[in-house]
Parts: sequence; structure tokens; C-alpha cells
Amino acid sequence: MSDDRAKWDSRYRCAASPGEPARVLTEHAHLLPAAGRALDLACGLGANALFLAGHGLEVEAWDLSPVAIDHLAREARTRNAAVRARCRDVLAEPPEAGSFDVVVVSRFLDRRLAPSIAAALRPGGLVYYQTFTRERVDQTGPSDDAYRLGDNELLHLFPRLRLLAYREEGRVGHLTRGFRNEAYLVGQRR
Repeated sequence: MSDDRAKWDSRYRCAASPGEPARVLTEHAHLLPAAGRALDLACGLGANALFLAGHGLEVEAWDLSPVAIDHLAREARTRNAAVRARCRDVLAEPPEAGSFDVVVVSRFLDRRLAPSIAAALRPGGLVYYQTFTRERVDQTGPSDDAYRLGDNELLHLFPRLRLLAYREEGRVGHLTRGFRNEAYLVGQRR
């Protein structure tokens, strides 16, 4: 078992619920297609996958942790949600080109996957991406800056997508208000 998998298995064993879907997804749900295939990549406990299924999409949810996938599969059955949860190392097996109408990634960053994520979109497909930034107001998120975005970096990870939404507030203005510690992007394949 890899160290990464063991770390995430341990974290997910203690989880009580899938939590809330990513803000990028809830704030821009109106952009979702009425039907189609969606992927929640590095899904964790699957809050995004469950949200997507609730919006009528056929959902795949992939994560390295079998513990997370087991939790999500049980929750999907309880909710009668159309989610196919699979244990999959997304670095070793990225999504196939042209296979999804929506790809969601939240609180996960491996820059090498960005081209595969963009290529996985069908024409008109959307990527919803939200993760931690180096410029932050507290210690929420990973301690290693390698797993955090630099200033405006998320914009540069998906240069060929049409930008529909972007938010990154950093340390500007009133630091106890707004959207802090993370950046998000919604992009569309042309």
C-alpha cells in the first residue's frame, strides 16, 4: 500500500459524512448540462459526486482510497444516487480523452494531470476546479506549498479552455470575509 493511500485511508475512516460540495460547484451549478457524464476526480467521500448525481448527471467518482470509495458507495445507495464509485489511482490512470461532459476536482492538486483533465472533456464540456492557494489567511489545507497554487496559477493550468468563472482573493481587503485560502475556476472546452 502506498504512503498516500494509507494517509487518506486513515483520514477517511474517521469521517462521518461526505461533507459539502465544493463552492465552485454550488455557485455555478446553473452552468451544468441537463444530462451527460460527469467525473468527480480524487473524490474523497464524494460530496461533489452526490451533488452532480442530484442534478441528473451520470457520475463516475474516483479516488485512491478504498475506504473513501466504500463510504461513498454506501452513501450513494442510501440516497439512491447514480454514482459509480471506483478505487483508481488517477495519476497512473488519468481519464480518457473526450469521455466526460463535466469534470470536478476539489482540494486536490497534481499539476501533471491538468492536460489530461482538459482532454477528458467532450466539446462544450466543463471543468470545475477548486483548490488551496499559497497566499492564505490561516493554516487550512496542506502544509506543503507544493500542493498549493501560486498566484493566478490555476488560470495557467487550463490555457485552452474558455474561462467562465474564476475567483482568487488572496489577502486583499477584509480578511475575515470573502473566499480565502483557495482559488476556483470553471472552464469550457471549445
